[in-house]
Amino acid sequence: MSDPEAVWRSAYRHPTPWDTDFPPESMVDLFERSAAAHPQAPLIEFLGRTYSYGETLDGANRVACGLKALGYGPGDRIGLYLPNVPHYVAAYYGVLKLGATVVNFSPLYTAQELAHQVADSGTRLLFTISATALLPTALEVLDTSALERLVVGSVAGALPGAKSLFYRLFRGREVAKRPHDPRILAFSQLIDNDGACPAPAIDPATEVALIQYTGGTTGTPKGAMLTHANLSANARQVAAIDPHPHAEDRILGVLPLFHVFANTCVLNRTVANGGCIVMLPRFHAGQVLATIGRTRATALPGVPTMYQALLDHPKIGETDFSHLRVCVSGGAPLPAELKARFEAATGATVVEGYGLSESSGVISANPYEAEGKAGTIGQPVPGTRVRLVDKEDAGKPAPDGEPGEIVANGPQIMKGYWNRPDADAKVFVTDDAGARWLRTGDVGAIDADGFIRIVDRLKDMIAVGGFKVFPSQIEAILYKNPAVKEALVIGLPDAYHGEMPRAFVTLTEGATATGAELAAWLNPQLGKHERVDQVVVRAALPKTMVGKLSRKDLIAEVTAEG
Repeated sequence: MSDPEAVWRSAYRHPTPWDTDFPPESMVDLFERSAAAHPQAPLIEFLGRTYSYGETLDGANRVACGLKALGYGPGDRIGLYLPNVPHYVAAYYGVLKLGATVVNFSPLYTAQELAHQVADSGTRLLFTISATALLPTALEVLDTSALERLVVGSVAGALPGAKSLFYRLFRGREVAKRPHDPRILAFSQLIDNDGACPAPAIDPATEVALIQYTGGTTGTPKGAMLTHANLSANARQVAAIDPHPHAEDRILGVLPLFHVFANTCVLNRTVANGGCIVMLPRFHAGQVLATIGRTRATALPGVPTMYQALLDHPKIGETDFSHLRVCVSGGAPLPAELKARFEAATGATVVEGYGLSESSGVISANPYEAEGKAGTIGQPVPGTRVRLVDKEDAGKPAPDGEPGEIVANGPQIMKGYWNRPDADAKVFVTDDAGARWLRTGDVGAIDADGFIRIVDRLKDMIAVGGFKVFPSQIEAILYKNPAVKEALVIGLPDAYHGEMPRAFVTLTEGATATGAELAAWLNPQLGKHERVDQVVVRAALPKTMVGKLSRKDLIAEVTAEG
């Protein structure tokens, strides 16, 4: 398609025009505007306890003043090593109000992983909670790195009274004791102030609000520098594709907030919209289903493996989904069969979207209500341009009618990588007009209606005797077999062909298919160069921290097995 932008101008299916402008705005202004508009409205519902916009703003102000009193200020990097708890929201916006930069850290990190990214980012202070899964790791990093301080919150303190007592009495084994150490401060001590300290001016276009480390699909994870303007634009872009922006808005926040998908689609977008986040600290299918029914949630963002787990739970048929207006799937390709089965079981609509850490979270999405296209990542969100470039030379457009690497331009595209100008030079391409485009590393096609379809990742392509094989195309066929629950295809060394595809699957409950049977079913549906050398049935496939299938970890496992 030589001019996809002409198609989007004439056949755009999102409710807000494609060429809408999103002027730079600081995340602090975005938050304070919503808090001023409805201070008593609920922003967070956490296991039965509600926090209003006014309360959360007061908490953020107190965090900012507490940090300032400790000597922190604009430009400092402050880390959040937290699960989905109310402390996260107050700390996140408090750090931004200070003029400092948030650095997200996964609660699943080992001490070595945490220490590496603390050192790489220059993080000076780290927020965490008194959980046995987190505090000992944070303490180890405090003792072995340049980290200066820990601020430690209590989950029990964020719960309603009865639940707080239950947590202390019966889940004490999950609570770690905070040591007496001058470098360690309780969250309650940090916010023991009136929250009335001067806030610095913020230039949203240049100042970095968040360093978001990439998932590390290949090589060492890099820190994407996302400015205030990047994040606020993407929050407004995502809000703009909702055809009912003033309807009830209770989004289920079970996706981990440390991940860019949740940071934009759950946290920032909901704040921009004045909605409520129904927050859960971890994913448990039964708890998610119960919470959907209890709170009458209206939106559910998730990854495909999450929707599969909900489908597998015996309570799905007893859950009331009547208020669930939309489910948004991202993070990994959504199998068409899974989409159809989830929609049939719940009556909800599942729309697939697409984005990267480097794009603040979202580049494109299928429309919520207008006609979309299953198997595509939809059309660009408003204010975003997408093109296809040659797979071998990103400086040239892709040949007409052929897939190409997807490149994107828009207000949500990162400033660059933290301390990695070498990586910046590889990930950005500049057009003749001087516009800078982000290379996504994904190969795609754009159809006559302007819908984008991912073919595969450039780095995932398997070279078989000079032919390029796309693993996702083989996986898509595997998902059509009713015995297959999950599928990953990787390339393994082969003396004759260079590489050969091999498929790894898990089976649906009750299925008894063997690898040989699945291979015999699969290979006749593939081109000769695409055929797998075998299908391996496993009890489980590796997943990333956000719950999507991990090709990288599978390759590492298979390589280690020899």
